[in-house]
Amino acid sequence: MDTIANDSVAMDSIPPMQSSTLDAQVDYQAKDSLRFDLRTRKVFLYKEDNITYGSINLQGDYMEIDFTKNEIYSRGMEDSTGKVMGEPIFKESDDEFASVEMKYNFDTKKGLISGVSTEESGGFLHGEKIKKMPDNTAYIQGGRFTTCDLDHPHYAFRFRKSKVIPGDKIITGPAYFEIADVPTPLLVPFGLFPNQSGKQSGIIIPSYGESASQGFYFRDGGYYWAVSDYMDLEFLGSIYTRGSWALNTKASYKKRYRYTGNLNLKYAINIVGSEGSPDYNKSNDFAIQWSHSQDPKSRPKSKFSANVNMRSSSYNQYELSNTYEDKVSSTFQSSVNYSTRFGENWNFNANLSHSQNTQTKIVTMTLPQISLSGTRFYPFRKKDKAGALKWYDNIYLTYTMDAKNTVSVADSMMFAPGWEQYFNNGMQHKIPISSSVKILKYLNWTNSINLTSRWYSQHIDRYWIDATNIDNDTLGSMGQDTISGFITANDFSLSSNVSTKLYGMYSFGKNSPVKAIRHVVTPTVGFSYRPDFSESQYGYYDSYINAYTEEVVEYSLFANGIYGSPGSGKSGNLNFSLANNIEMKVRDRNDTVTGDRKIVLIDNLTFTTSYNMAVDSLNWQPLRISGRTKLFKNIDIRYNSLWDPYILDSAGTKNLNQTEWSVNRRLYRMENMSWSTGLNLTLNNNTLKDGLFKKEDKPKSIDKKKEETKSGTIPWSINLSYNLSYNMRHDYLNYELIRDNDVTQTLGFTANLQLTPNWKMNFRSGYDFKNEKLTTTMIDIVRDLHCWEMRFNWTPFGTWKSWNFSINIKSSMFKDLKVEKKKSHLDY
Repeated sequence: MDTIANDSVAMDSIPPMQSSTLDAQVDYQAKDSLRFDLRTRKVFLYKEDNITYGSINLQGDYMEIDFTKNEIYSRGMEDSTGKVMGEPIFKESDDEFASVEMKYNFDTKKGLISGVSTEESGGFLHGEKIKKMPDNTAYIQGGRFTTCDLDHPHYAFRFRKSKVIPGDKIITGPAYFEIADVPTPLLVPFGLFPNQSGKQSGIIIPSYGESASQGFYFRDGGYYWAVSDYMDLEFLGSIYTRGSWALNTKASYKKRYRYTGNLNLKYAINIVGSEGSPDYNKSNDFAIQWSHSQDPKSRPKSKFSANVNMRSSSYNQYELSNTYEDKVSSTFQSSVNYSTRFGENWNFNANLSHSQNTQTKIVTMTLPQISLSGTRFYPFRKKDKAGALKWYDNIYLTYTMDAKNTVSVADSMMFAPGWEQYFNNGMQHKIPISSSVKILKYLNWTNSINLTSRWYSQHIDRYWIDATNIDNDTLGSMGQDTISGFITANDFSLSSNVSTKLYGMYSFGKNSPVKAIRHVVTPTVGFSYRPDFSESQYGYYDSYINAYTEEVVEYSLFANGIYGSPGSGKSGNLNFSLANNIEMKVRDRNDTVTGDRKIVLIDNLTFTTSYNMAVDSLNWQPLRISGRTKLFKNIDIRYNSLWDPYILDSAGTKNLNQTEWSVNRRLYRMENMSWSTGLNLTLNNNTLKDGLFKKEDKPKSIDKKKEETKSGTIPWSINLSYNLSYNMRHDYLNYELIRDNDVTQTLGFTANLQLTPNWKMNFRSGYDFKNEKLTTTMIDIVRDLHCWEMRFNWTPFGTWKSWNFSINIKSSMFKDLKVEKKKSHLDY
């Protein structure tokens, strides 16, 4: 008989679960597998593990969680080739550590990490072992600090032990500087590195060296002050053993969505040579640079901007950090502007400006210029006008006020006592009243009355001063007094013009590459009138008698006025103008929409002249011809000339009331003519490939572009700027033609060449055709050494002849760790 036998299986004893002391849930996961050991209360995770506990996150390829000790251990794992992969990365709040292996206790919040690497405020900290404390303070044994982001950095400060205080600083014991694992003689008894986010105040270490003309020096040392999150300041100073010194204050500020700006103030006493020697020179130099820009969205109805660049005439001679533009420029300008809008109809603008020439040493300043203008106002047009507009509905007027206070003096007199007496000021009001009417659908008839009022605080009085020489001959000169007091000068003028447009078109055959040529002619005929404001009834002009020549000399009381004076002589001109535009339409294979492309052949070729009916002779005014065009998208050509219809006297200085046709059987006599052209051309890899000199029939494939990139094509670019001006003037002396020809040429070019991914070369120069020599030339060669940079700057000849060679760390934290050799233009 069959029976059933009972057997017993021994069960593993499992220790009772104890209550956890963790204050947060531990979340863990692994890509490969998880293994639980209930006897030891451990969890083993394999491949791309991720554990999160509160603000702590740990990632790696192998982890052990011991719930008995509330500890976690992690390390990397070897792959099939023996390479260790998935080394642990520990994150807590903003701190992150990469290591070879690590252990962390959830209860004590202490950790022990081996082979650590972490980023601290722009620097990288490497350590053999690190002990992490509950307050996030870390103690490191056998460490290095560097700004090189490589696992094996190019340089570092090496130390035996250090303490890292998060958000504050890194403190080390004795440390030395090493390059490529080679120790250098640079030793420090301790290291103190900032470990704070954002801007931090601190001392700026000066650079040192020797100048043959100014002696040994310490340059640009001082203090950096992080005033706030929106502003910082630099206070710098320089001193030379031969007496030169300089003070410099720099400020930068920025408020997001509001404004941004920079301010640079510098004052220096520059001494070259030894006192008593022929080459000795001492100068007081200053520079004021300020830029300010406003976000347009911050105040849509008003705007404030500044671009100030003021300096003494000799400042550039001693400033070693001049840009190429500063070295080749002799004119500097500044402007501070504020503009706003009142309501919907009024615009206000205030401007302070400055212009100086370091060669002539003349400074011109406007302090200030104020303008107020209104939009068009239609006095006869009703707001709820229905139907077609009447002729009087198109009559409108505007108002413009402009006030100015200017001075032009030598830079040595600027801000000197009494310099305000050279100011010239005034105010001008303009009210133009205009209308526009369409006649017979094709004619535009415009009319205007221009009212002008000038307000001055002074005017002039001229008179003759008698004098005699040793031979008792009566001589003399003109005297002039300035009379203070408010005075006005008003004038007006009338004008009326009729214009239209005439179109002409010529079409070519279907197979012709040129489809059509269009000619647009715009003739204009007008009349303008202005009274003679030199008549005594207006009181704007006076006269004196030249006792030497016994002639009456008439002058305007406002001859020195900033807005001029009402004109003398009656004018009643018939004005004639003829403008021409010629365009050509050609076939374009690249245009897949219309298949056509327009080419401008002549852009605004204009003929203008007038006939003055208010004078008794020389009624016709000279004929002016002007035009422009563009060739090949890069070349601009402009033309201007002046032609006189009347003959000259025998001296060739005065027109006679005889036409050129009646005497020389020609309509006009050329007085002057000018041609000018400008070329701005940029050449680089793309322009050569895409059609400036060579045209591809079809675009290149992506695979072909990749092949060219792999072939090592060198990126490069050349910028050319060329301007040519030809001026011809005809003068006559005793009917003999004298031709005065003047040719002006300027050429500037810039070249950028990326020799390799790490080598770069920049070249800037120009050519002076008049003196037949190169202008200021600068050559920059830069070598990218990953966390280092090598730079060579050379100006081979000319006023700014100099060179500068430096090897320095890129990071601003160690910007003073560099090797530098230089020779200033002052030392040649």
